[in-house]
Amino acid sequence: MYLLGYDIGSSSVKAALLDAASGKCVATSTSPAQEMPMQAPKAGWAEQDPERWWQEVQHATRLLQQQHAFDGKAVAGIGIAYQMHGLVCVDKDQQVLRPSIIWCDSRAVGIGNKAFAQLGQEYCLEHLLNSPGNFTASKLRWVQENEPEVYARIHKIMLPGDFIAMRLTGEACTTISGLSEGIFWDFAANDVAQSLLDYYKIDRALLSAIVPTFGHQGQLTEAAAKLLGLAPGIPVTYRAGDQPNNAFSLNVLQPGEAATTAGTSGVVYAVHNQIAFDEQSRVNTFVHVNNTETDIRNGVLMCLNGTGILNSWLRGVAGALPYNEMNVLAAQAPAGAGGLRIYPFGNGAERILENKDTGATIKNLQFNIHGKEHLLRAAQEGIVFALRYGVDIMTQMQMNIQRVRAGHANMFLSPLFRQVFANTLNVVIELYNTDGAQGAARAAGVGAGVYTLSDAFRGMECIATVEPDKEQALYQEVYGEWLKGMGGVA
Repeated sequence: MYLLGYDIGSSSVKAALLDAASGKCVATSTSPAQEMPMQAPKAGWAEQDPERWWQEVQHATRLLQQQHAFDGKAVAGIGIAYQMHGLVCVDKDQQVLRPSIIWCDSRAVGIGNKAFAQLGQEYCLEHLLNSPGNFTASKLRWVQENEPEVYARIHKIMLPGDFIAMRLTGEACTTISGLSEGIFWDFAANDVAQSLLDYYKIDRALLSAIVPTFGHQGQLTEAAAKLLGLAPGIPVTYRAGDQPNNAFSLNVLQPGEAATTAGTSGVVYAVHNQIAFDEQSRVNTFVHVNNTETDIRNGVLMCLNGTGILNSWLRGVAGALPYNEMNVLAAQAPAGAGGLRIYPFGNGAERILENKDTGATIKNLQFNIHGKEHLLRAAQEGIVFALRYGVDIMTQMQMNIQRVRAGHANMFLSPLFRQVFANTLNVVIELYNTDGAQGAARAAGVGAGVYTLSDAFRGMECIATVEPDKEQALYQEVYGEWLKGMGGVA
């Protein structure tokens, strides 16, 4: 018996096939080989074609089959993780009406800020736990105001994972966790946020039917099965946004536990058992995957947009070096990068900066001192410092993070990055042999009844632990200096 997981990112689609009995991953794939492009029709905008995601799902599945021949009838469930906060609009024939406005698009910031002011801080924070900000609901309002002919044709709106699930099953549905990430959920009423919909003049019928995060969400159609080379009837049994799913992937389910990732975006996501919010909505609270009416499990998320794109940009500047060589070169510079400071805020509005789009900043550059290695180290340090900035906000919400789990992937492949992270945040990092696609496959097993939550992590191993070292005190000083420099940036 197998479990199949997909992770629908903005850079690529990843797929994983797990042997259900052992919990071991038997095949993984990524499609495309090069990063998927983002379209930016205007400064601060970011769009992608949802049908491209679907094409890459098909290709990634075929790559899995080339690695490990398996009978599609032996797949017990499909799980989906996806890039959060995107907006997909489809008509009554389930055809996409416009490119998806994705997570790092900033066009709706003003709309969300106006809603926060007019609906009132008290309502927004006590009911939504967030400002409407630049989230999916505000993006839909932007379409309504600026593309009324498109809006008039919308039959359903959905998040990226909802769209892929619809392509798999033919059914339009979503989850409470998904609604909360779009700021469509009223935590106080435990229902759809009708007051926000009324304010934005959004018809509730545009929202898809609600299904459980774990459980039957539809089954593979004959048409989809033919495209994927699978068997019709396989149930889709799980979906979640990439960061709640990353936390699940790392068995981060209980209060005080935290997960982190540094891929396309940089994130620290911690589980809380309280209805908590940041008054400036710089970090955001969403419904976690294992939340129930009797046991509150919310995820508090701080996100840094300018993570992967900074690393990618530097790769071009560094002469297209492989990322592992960039990591080696960065480690040749001294701690603190010889005073060079990078503020990695160059990929749209940053929520930790109250939705400001400040652009990236390099400070203290000295041409007769700093070389390529200093620039690369300052970038890794700057990303860590920005993550620490967000965690400091979470600490103000009475969250005590001492141990953090991460997948052995992306920037956590860099020994330097891992050690700077442990030193700056004063935490122990546990690295695991997992990723979002594998986590989605495990979660599909829970939804299909193959696993309970307690035994879903068989076969997952902690492959390394990183503790603060002798440079911890130094990094507290360097972070303090970086923080002082924020005054001229944000």
